Amino acid sequence: MCLDGHCEHHTHPLTPDAARGTPDGGPGRRSLLTAGLAGAAALTLDPVSFAHAADGPAGTTRPASDEVTSVITGFLETGTADFVYLPVQVPEGVQKIAVSYAYDKPAVPAGTPGNSCDIGIFDERGTALGGRGFRGWSGGFRTSFEISNSDATPGYLPGPVNPGTWHVVLGPYQVAPQGMNYRVQVTLTYGEPGPAHVNTYPPRRAKGRGRAWYRGDCHLHTVHSDGKRLPAEVAAGARAAGLDFIVSTDHNTPASHGVWGQYAGPDLLVITGEEVTTRNGHWLALGLPPGEWVDWRYRSRDDAFGRFARQVRRGGGLVVPAHMYCAYVACQWKFGFDDADATEVWTGPWTYDDEHAVSTWDQKLGEAVRTGKRWQPAMGNSDAHSEPQVIGLPHNVVRADDLATDSIMDGIRAGRSYIAESASVELAFTVTGHGRQAGIGETLSVPADAPVDVRLDVRGVPHGTVRFITDEGQMHQESVDASGSGTVVWRTTASLASYVRAEVRHPMADGSPGQGNTMGDALLFGPMAALTNPVFLEATDAERR
Repeated sequence: MCLDGHCEHHTHPLTPDAARGTPDGGPGRRSLLTAGLAGAAALTLDPVSFAHAADGPAGTTRPASDEVTSVITGFLETGTADFVYLPVQVPEGVQKIAVSYAYDKPAVPAGTPGNSCDIGIFDERGTALGGRGFRGWSGGFRTSFEISNSDATPGYLPGPVNPGTWHVVLGPYQVAPQGMNYRVQVTLTYGEPGPAHVNTYPPRRAKGRGRAWYRGDCHLHTVHSDGKRLPAEVAAGARAAGLDFIVSTDHNTPASHGVWGQYAGPDLLVITGEEVTTRNGHWLALGLPPGEWVDWRYRSRDDAFGRFARQVRRGGGLVVPAHMYCAYVACQWKFGFDDADATEVWTGPWTYDDEHAVSTWDQKLGEAVRTGKRWQPAMGNSDAHSEPQVIGLPHNVVRADDLATDSIMDGIRAGRSYIAESASVELAFTVTGHGRQAGIGETLSVPADAPVDVRLDVRGVPHGTVRFITDEGQMHQESVDASGSGTVVWRTTASLASYVRAEVRHPMADGSPGQGNTMGDALLFGPMAALTNPVFLEATDAERR
């Protein structure tokens, strides 16, 4: 029933059997779509219809006012589909669509997930996996949003509100044992569309220093997803942290790409990207062409991750699993590493899950050496969302040919980088032998038994402990003094080490430097201050032991 521009539309729950159709074989009131190769399981509800504008086709009705609202209520049971689609039939003459939603949060026993539900929208171009219809996503960070030709709520894409079937999408990623009652309100505003929105994408090059080491945080959030910082505040924080570049990685949306041009500059390269938030882990799509969107609506069982990894690489970008051991729901990484270009092993302030990630990465280095497969560089990023999270804690120091998007991506891809907790930490890591020298991410080819000197110069870590780690484990440990600066040298051969990497650790809580043994090195050292990618040693005249 529609009265004075306000429509009530109630959608009632059905069992999966009822969803397939009515007993007489007719269509059911909703359809259940199983993913397979197409993406995660989805549920499509009854469509919501609105009156046409006054200048619509002959025979259509005039809305009672410039705004028409419909309210949709429903219930979702535990075990519902990953995504629930609410079709909205948008008539001609609409200049703005506004959506708000709410859901109940009944008390649950300790240890039992309560209700949590995300929201987003697709336009008349459809909801196909990786398709063109995406118009925005705010996860659970907002309870309402608006889209018009001229403007949109952060996280959503401005543009025409064209006639056709749009889809509000709910993402109930946690449903309480009691189920979830939800309420969605859709308001259409009729009128002229207004001027088109103009994006200001950031330039792909800043004023660099030629081939040099550049510092950058590649995992940052703004108000365009679940961050509380404006893009201006993120840019200011990056400059204050002494960074040369940042990557914008809002969850599941490229909406912030079009504003970064105002805040980039000769001193700060802003690279566009996305944090792709699936139900089986999060990954960073770094270096996306401005405005490009990467879909997240699949699980590891759907065999879709590789498709979107290829999409990112076609645009010159990188695929990087993020915080692989994060304890939050849906954060732990389940897709494997075959389609990854690098791996985030340190996220924000150093914690035990970072220790675990570094250990996993180190095991993967040994596997790459053993099998001859491509190795994956380590990255560290802040994942900063809001105060007091620190932008640039940690960040990547990348050797690149220029302060430009392509050059930075090339440097990260090649592993010519190390991770530092702040701009006050500086490293120089080389391996020298037989008249040759190799740096981070490079390979030194020498006779198997020729002596090679591994050298680390460090600044900015008072009383820091330097660790040299090979495929055999920690092989050398030495501390620097209170100045935080020093040089540590250790000798080995290619017959004894397939690779060497360096860590610099802070003292233990009791002030001791820590020590390694077979009981588990990581538990006996203080927090990480810096971590390098490896230098590989290749024996040229004999098999390694």
